[in-house]
Amino acid sequence: MTRRTIATSNAPAAIGTYAQAVAAGGAIWLSGQIPLDPETMTLVEGDIEAEVRQVFRNLSAVAAAAGATLDDAVRLTVYLTDLGDFAVVNEVMAEVLRPPYPSRATVEVAGLPKGARVEVDAVLVPGT
Repeated sequence: MTRRTIATSNAPAAIGTYAQAVAAGGAIWLSGQIPLDPETMTLVEGDIEAEVRQVFRNLSAVAAAAGATLDDAVRLTVYLTDLGDFAVVNEVMAEVLRPPYPSRATVEVAGLPKGARVEVDAVLVPGT
């Protein structure tokens, strides 16, 4: 199986020993994105909605670098430091994704890198 790493300056650089995404076996595995501004590598300012929107902008940028879009998503995992923010995630997802929606899991976590309140990773399968 051939593996290809994906990188773009339009999304935050990897903070560690991982790729922004890896294409393998017909799928594209996007690493988790937190709400970092790719230019400053700092968290966006604002409420949870601003953070969720930045996360999806970052995911979209990585998907585009791989030659795909978030419409190719078959699976998302959402990590929240407060499940009370779940409704905001749903609202933003309804705006940025089109049906048929991907499968999804949402998990409440004790903490996320850099103090983010949300992180999302994705699996894309172009042409589905």
